[in-house]
Amino acid sequence: MSGPPGFGGDVSRETLPPMDDTPIGRAAQLAVEALGRAGEGLPRPPQTRVMVVANQKGGVGKTTTTVNLAASLALHGGRVLVIDLDPQGNASTALGIDHHSEVPSIYDVLVESKPLSDVVQPVADVEGLFCAPATIDLAGAEIELVSLVARESRLQKAIESYEQPLDYILIDCPPSLGLLTVNALVAGAEVVIPIQCEYYALEGLGQLLKNVDLVRAHLNPKLHVSTILLTMYDARTRLASQVAEEVRAHFGKEVLRTSIPRSVRISEAPSYGQTVLTYDPGSTGALSYLEAAREMALRGLSGGNSAAEYGSEGDYGPQGQHTEHNPHSMSEGIQ
Repeated sequence: MSGPPGFGGDVSRETLPPMDDTPIGRAAQLAVEALGRAGEGLPRPPQTRVMVVANQKGGVGKTTTTVNLAASLALHGGRVLVIDLDPQGNASTALGIDHHSEVPSIYDVLVESKPLSDVVQPVADVEGLFCAPATIDLAGAEIELVSLVARESRLQKAIESYEQPLDYILIDCPPSLGLLTVNALVAGAEVVIPIQCEYYALEGLGQLLKNVDLVRAHLNPKLHVSTILLTMYDARTRLASQVAEEVRAHFGKEVLRTSIPRSVRISEAPSYGQTVLTYDPGSTGALSYLEAAREMALRGLSGGNSAAEYGSEGDYGPQGQHTEHNPHSMSEGIQ
């Protein structure tokens, strides 16, 4: 016997809400789509791309960008190594890598000439992702490197001697322009600069760009700024869109189309020893990093932006373009 309409067996399946009408269902669907998109894979670069993630201004999402781009590239099918050059070891923490003072680390590679393969550890949550951790010992490396032979190129030599095949190496630099950062710039070919969508976003970048020019002129002619990534973008504010416009005016095609939103999930993930890709794969932060990584990977295959295209004489875009109508423009920070 069938019950009254709306009860028991007479309920049509079509009257039930689809799974993705609920918040949990939508999140699950996004997560499946995100991981499915990551699993599609991308063409491998013809040779290892060594990318230096640098910005001496603190709090711009540098370490967060390093680990999440690395995880995204690994989820896309690449073999990726993160080298943590920051004595705070935040990239190691975010990847769930133990980095107390007794752990073999990048310090031993730079100062003690230990092979890089002796310190690299696999990241448990992401297949194809590896990390060379930083320990607090690295804090003294700036001083110890001063007296060593070929002090600027010790990381480069370690990378060249590393025999395992890799598609990408991402180097997380400390927020300073000392010998650790110089080692990274000598070892890398591409500089990735995360820029926070806040006032004074370009403050201090001028010195970093001069250093890139100096290293390119004297130590590493392959070095160029290939990627600018806008981070902590809050679409609700006019300031964020103004900063984005200003950055695009300065750097043009180096700026990725994808920007990274301000996200609680991105901020929470490191406290669980995870990237946002594994912590909440359906979140807007995870999807944005996946898309940014895809864009970076495809740009690399098309040849990227050469140093000559970028400006061999240090004119990184139309500097001061907006200063006439806004005397307090962020452009002042990059003069």
